[in-house]
Amino acid sequence: MEYVKDVLVNTDWVAQNLNTPGVRLIEVDEDILLYDTGHIPGAVKVDWQTDFWHPVERDFIGPDEVAALLGRLGIKPDDQIILYGDKSNWWASYAYWFLSYSGVQNLKLMNGGRQKWMAEEREVSTEYPSHEATTYPELTRDESLRAYRDEVRAHLESVQAGKGALVDVRSPDEFSGKVTHMANYPQEGVLRGGHIPGARSIPWARATNEDGTFKSADELTELYAGEGVTPDKDVIAYCRIAERSSHSWFVLRELLGYPKVRNYDGSWTEWGNAVGMPIEKTYSEA
Repeated sequence: MEYVKDVLVNTDWVAQNLNTPGVRLIEVDEDILLYDTGHIPGAVKVDWQTDFWHPVERDFIGPDEVAALLGRLGIKPDDQIILYGDKSNWWASYAYWFLSYSGVQNLKLMNGGRQKWMAEEREVSTEYPSHEATTYPELTRDESLRAYRDEVRAHLESVQAGKGALVDVRSPDEFSGKVTHMANYPQEGVLRGGHIPGARSIPWARATNEDGTFKSADELTELYAGEGVTPDKDVIAYCRIAERSSHSWFVLRELLGYPKVRNYDGSWTEWGNAVGMPIEKTYSEA
């Protein structure tokens, strides 16, 4: 079984296409200082917070601002955009999902991300590439890719009826309610621990190999089907702020071709703090 979409390139392909016109590399890291220490030659940097998030509201910038961002980076609508980053492509996947949601086309991920490129001791540069600004055309959001809190609440009935699925991609301890945040991320903790009722625990890392690349299509199909997450269901994925769930969204929608997969970007930092939202908790100190 093969992946259903041609949305991955390997490190060899990137190395061979560093100077190919129309191929643009974008690095998106959690640690925004990594880019400065050395990046793939020609790659530009995107900061997922300052470039994607509204400066005041808890929301994203609009399609017009996304077009302006791409224009500032000198990207043309026909360019092939290759995204990569740290954390086994967490944030590159987040950028892939957000740009797809914003209506951007021609997106791919470099399989294995920054981790694999560096492990292979490939060429890096500390130079900041300069590209002539472009006028990127108008964009339209694809709301079918995003789930909002009230939509998730309504989705619980579909999950109970066996027509929908919720995928919690956080660690088992976060899912059970033993902890309220990932290790070293207390600033993103919440008042309540646990998970959304009916969610299946499928940690994002189970979809990857040790080198950060995605597992085979057969392995991924078995992983999700084994938890009852099948292509016939309306699927919503979530984590803490949607970076890990973007990775799982990419697997389900782009690699396996599930027709209806949404990313709940509010995730547990919203749900766990929201008044009136039901939770389940399986951890007990007793």
